[in-house]
Amino acid sequence: MEQKAPDLVIILLTGPENPARLPSAFFLASTAAAEDMNVVMYFTGPSTQLLKKGVAENTYPMEGGQPISYFINLARQNGVQMIACKQSLDLNGMKEEDLAYDFPLLTPTAALPSLGMAGKVVTW
Repeated sequence: MEQKAPDLVIILLTGPENPARLPSAFFLASTAAAEDMNVVMYFTGPSTQLLKKGVAENTYPMEGGQPISYFINLARQNGVQMIACKQSLDLNGMKEEDLAYDFPLLTPTAALPSLGMAGKVVTW
């Protein structure tokens, strides 16, 4: 069975170094998925740090607000597919057992063909 090309791909580069920038990417993904679009978020570079146990749970875009883990879970509940860059784990000094989420891990070579077929690609 052939997999449908994504309607929207968000390549997430921003990580815990800029938490105020993060919620918008997840809101965009969640909204598109709720509108029946096939949405993929690809975590690469610094964004991969958000997948480490304890990081998203302790990263807050604003004081007194929800942690980034809330936005990740919201997007997943709305049907957003999430993929992590396998090589970014090495770049961030992480191993698979460090991950808080069970996302597919793909190398850029493996991910690029399907990501490149998307109707729209946004980097964040």
